[in-house]
Amino acid sequence: MPVTRLGPCEACHLLARGEVDLVDVRELREWLGGRIPGARLVPLGRLVADPRAHCHRDGILFVCAHGVRSLEAAAVAEGAGFSQVYSLDGGLAAWTAEGFPVERG
Repeated sequence: MPVTRLGPCEACHLLARGEVDLVDVRELREWLGGRIPGARLVPLGRLVADPRAHCHRDGILFVCAHGVRSLEAAAVAEGAGFSQVYSLDGGLAAWTAEGFPVERG
């Protein structure tokens, strides 16, 4: 089954309702440059190595810089048995372009 891609507005609604765990699969240097508030960092390599250790519940929204790594992460989570996984289409770039908040540091 193909991974569900969500645009920034759809993702924001799920996050506001607490329906998803937000997992950022970028690298630490990218994360420090800016991230969606409430995201937790799990670089893609770590997630791929042990998805069950890093996916804590069904209902996971993966984000990366442009939406490529998050698609891979969502596919890995699905393969590990999670059924409600999403990828932020366009990644953090799309999120910021829509004017949604970003934390830095």
